[in-house]
Amino acid sequence: MKKYMIIGAFLISGLIFANHPPKHEVLGDLVKSTYYFENGAVSQEGFYKNGKVHGQWTSYDESGKKKAMGEYNEGVKTGKWIFWNNTVLSEVDYSENRVAFVKTWKEEALVNKN
Repeated sequence: MKKYMIIGAFLISGLIFANHPPKHEVLGDLVKSTYYFENGAVSQEGFYKNGKVHGQWTSYDESGKKKAMGEYNEGVKTGKWIFWNNTVLSEVDYSENRVAFVKTWKEEALVNKN
């Protein structure tokens, strides 16, 4: 019975991810990974090195607009990250995987009013 439950779990998980499985491409010592929403749109893309996120990483919403973009260094968030939503743009500086500084702009400040 236990064997059938395990086989069933694998089949169900396979069906869930069968529509849009992640894509992984080896590029030298990096692996470029792309993850998808159920509708087929890209949800995240970035790189891995030695099994850890490394390099630029970008996240999108289901319509394809960027939600976040930043850098990892062997699994650690580093440098400047940008986060977007409908009305706010945030710039977050990371140091040793911790937030060091945050600057936020609201929609009114982003629009050039003449």
